[in-house]
Amino acid sequence: MQGELRIGESAPEIKSKAWYPKSNKIEEFVLSEHRGKWVILTFYPGDFTFVCATDIEAFMSSHQDFEKNGAIIVAISTDSVFSHKAWSETSPRVKESTIPLIDDFNKKISTKYGFLNEESGAARRGTVIIDPDMKVQYIAIHNDALGKDVEHIFTSFMGLKYIRETKMSEGHVCAIPANWRLGKKALDIDIVNDIGKL
Repeated sequence: MQGELRIGESAPEIKSKAWYPKSNKIEEFVLSEHRGKWVILTFYPGDFTFVCATDIEAFMSSHQDFEKNGAIIVAISTDSVFSHKAWSETSPRVKESTIPLIDDFNKKISTKYGFLNEESGAARRGTVIIDPDMKVQYIAIHNDALGKDVEHIFTSFMGLKYIRETKMSEGHVCAIPANWRLGKKALDIDIVNDIGKL
């Protein structure tokens, strides 16, 4: 499969035009210029579609929470930047968004990231979380008819951030248990003495 992502590996570079609704401008987006921040890539099949608009709306509802924790959100589909502009200006849900919409009309980004649906020519619905060192830490691709659970994505991002920022003593690892939520304890695992205890 082309562009198969692997956890912990460097995220493929992205250089493309993007529609920035906040500034009402078309500008170039370069992924590597955001080193030092967490980057949330939200892939979606297409502009002027119903579920995709709800994804953008859902991310906007948590946008400030992502931002105050050092993350930016950018959306990617195989539409042109001009389609993005028109969609953001006309969709009742999307016109309230300030999330940049990246042009992938040539399908290079979706291909590099393994998100291209070769039958439809559109990006598959999914999410990638990239850490401040530009390493891939989370990948999800799912049925196009299933909208994103942004609460889950935010919780996953915060769990990854907690792991990254938690300093452990030698022989210990920090891990996030299933169904973890903000405010709950993470696992401090002694990799020798805790075998069989969890």
